[in-house]
Amino acid sequence: MAERRRPVVLILGGTSDARQLAARLAADPPGGARVVSSLAGRTKAPVLPQGETRVGGFGGAAGLAAWLREHGAAAVVDATHPFAARISANAVAACAEAGVPLLRLQRPGWTERDGDDWRRVGSAAEAADLLPSVGRRVFLTTGRMETAPYAGLDDLWFLLRSVEPPEDAAPRNLELLLARGPFTVANEIALMRGHAVDVMVTKDSGGGQTAAKLDAARELRLPVVVITRPAVPAEVCVASAAEAERWLAHVVAR
Repeated sequence: MAERRRPVVLILGGTSDARQLAARLAADPPGGARVVSSLAGRTKAPVLPQGETRVGGFGGAAGLAAWLREHGAAAVVDATHPFAARISANAVAACAEAGVPLLRLQRPGWTERDGDDWRRVGSAAEAADLLPSVGRRVFLTTGRMETAPYAGLDDLWFLLRSVEPPEDAAPRNLELLLARGPFTVANEIALMRGHAVDVMVTKDSGGGQTAAKLDAARELRLPVVVITRPAVPAEVCVASAAEAERWLAHVVAR
């Protein structure tokens, strides 16, 4: 008699939340499922999660739907970055097409506190339009993927911190700092003071790994241009790996 194929739980990852979920499922996967973490492959040296990992795209929503059917997927957890809007939209479309339950695991965004001077905008382009009226020495902490909107701001100086160098157009007056979090408040203050930063740009990514820069900006009384998150397309959303694990326990047959 042929052995019954194990159900597959696909984690769309690349974030610390995805790694936390993979670690929780490694010892006791729901329904004895095969847990597969998928990374987009945009980072050359990613931090790998526990368990089975695949790297690279699926070929859009249609390719992901085909993969889900081929591998007998029982559930998908979209734990990608809050700003990975295209991947999240593909997950919604693919799961609907393949008839696979989908959960969005997304950590809460940051909350403005007393002493903060935040200027919320809807995109990198809006941030670039606003910057000349706010400051001249910019700490750009939005990663390497969206530098082009700032490329024409020749009157401003930029300190760009990212894990890898940018591949797109970038500002002419740019100093690149390659680093991966987490960072401490003391180090962030020293960094901003040492480079005479007078404004910071960040995405509302949430989480604790890079939140120290916000505490540092508050301490230094610096304005912060905050790019708001895109809307969450998934119908079911949780904020922690523990909640995602409980959802999977109900969705994946034991």
